[in-house]
Amino acid sequence: MSRQYIPDLRRLGALCEGNYARLQQLWGLAEDSEAAQFALHNGSAYLGRVSIERLQRERYTDTYYLEQVHNAGRWLNNPRMTVRVYHDARVAEVISCYRYRRIEAVHDYPNRFMHHPDEKVQINAFLADWLSYCLRFGHIADQAVAWPER
Repeated sequence: MSRQYIPDLRRLGALCEGNYARLQQLWGLAEDSEAAQFALHNGSAYLGRVSIERLQRERYTDTYYLEQVHNAGRWLNNPRMTVRVYHDARVAEVISCYRYRRIEAVHDYPNRFMHHPDEKVQINAFLADWLSYCLRFGHIADQAVAWPER
């Protein structure tokens, strides 16, 4: 008899709070625009470009689309996510990722698409790592930066 998965709400909440802080820090670099792009550099090595676009702005929520393009590793999928930011609660959570329109809090396992039972936690943990990486290696683009062709 298999045990039922019980979501770890503390971990998910902590990830979403951290993602809010990281995203606000990144978005703060873009001033008050509706979109931002920055390059990722590790010393002299070009690692790609990240774009953040605000899709929706409401009184207490914003919705952003984040995408990394020109990834340094050709075998990697470029991350693409839609993130909902709840300013009143000070949390940010992934609401869609790649082609998955809706991320369930819990998945039955096994399932048709082989999602893990804790897929929502894993995707938000990935966002935390990705935003930390962007904060560490990201540089706001200016006219001096020449983007490589796709």
